[in-house]
Order: sequence, then structure tokens, then C-alpha cells
Amino acid sequence: MTKPVPTPATYADLEKVPPHLVAEIIHGVLETHPRPTPRHAMTSAEILGMLRGPFRLGEGGPGGWLFMNEPELHLSNHVVVPDIAGWRRERMSSLPDTPYLTLVPDWVCEILSPSTARLDQGPKRQIYAGCGVPYLWLLDPVTRVLDAYQLVSGKWLLLGTATGSGEVSLPPFDAISFSLDVLFPLDPPIQD
Repeated sequence: MTKPVPTPATYADLEKVPPHLVAEIIHGVLETHPRPTPRHAMTSAEILGMLRGPFRLGEGGPGGWLFMNEPELHLSNHVVVPDIAGWRRERMSSLPDTPYLTLVPDWVCEILSPSTARLDQGPKRQIYAGCGVPYLWLLDPVTRVLDAYQLVSGKWLLLGTATGSGEVSLPPFDAISFSLDVLFPLDPPIQD
């Protein structure tokens, strides 16, 4: 007996998901997970805070970037919601009137959590590569490990890793450096 082929999820399926969940369509499957925890949300806010001055406003850095927290991206036939995405200003001249974007980001940061790590490190990472996202950061706030990747010939190349209380100076934001501890203001510093 053959199994029926599942019908791919649609945007209408995604719209039915309760607002307390994040919903994505990955390889035709509706994936849901809880909203980020306060630790996760604070880490995201701290990253945005570190990048905004130098890379958005040009204060002590080159400027020229736009950042969004949890944008809904329609990439190919996938609907993904990265924790943070950034676009070089010259590529994004205006914002759409839709609740989502189709312009591929220049950088994505995923903050790993127990409910999202499988997707972030697997299928979503593949989607970002397949759509041509040039840079990807994966940050584990529990172990305090930040891996930075660049897309080279369609594959992710690990550019560097920051750990513990180490300095972060990783592409595409290597014009500045900051301590990884800054991203975790309520946690005691890790002694390396």
C-alpha cells in the first residue's frame, strides 16, 4: 500500500497559526515554534544595538546597512523568519507594502534555541545558501558560541568563531569589534 503524498503547506495554512507561535513553510512543511524566550529576545536586541550605530548610522563604522528583527521572508517557495536580517542600503531602496519581503538579505543571524536549532542549522541554512544569502551567523546563547559563515561557490565557509568572552570581529561586520559578553548583559562573564 502506498502512502498518500502530503499536500504542501500554503500561506493560508500559515495564516491560521495562533499568534503566540512563529510559523514558517520549509520545503512545503508548515513548521511552528514558540515565540523567542526573553534571553533569546535580549540577545537579538543586543546584536542589533551593537550593529546599529556603526553599520546603520555610520557612527564609528561605515554605515550603509538596514536591519530587521524577525522579518518574514519569502525566498523561493519557502517562508522563513530569521531572528535578524540585514540588507546593504544600496540594495534596498524602499520597503514593500506587504507584510513580508522577497529581497534576499545580505546577512542573516539565527539565535539557536532548543525549539529552532534543528531548523536553523539544517533546512534554513540550506535555504539561505540556495537563495544566495552571502553571510550567515549562528549564535548559541547558552554556550556563547558565535559562528560566522560566508557563502562561497554555493557552500558555507566558516570564517571564524567567537566563544566565551572572546572578541567578535567577523564579516560582514569586521570593521568593528566587541566582546561576546556584551550580548548577554544579565549573565556573568565567562572566564576563559
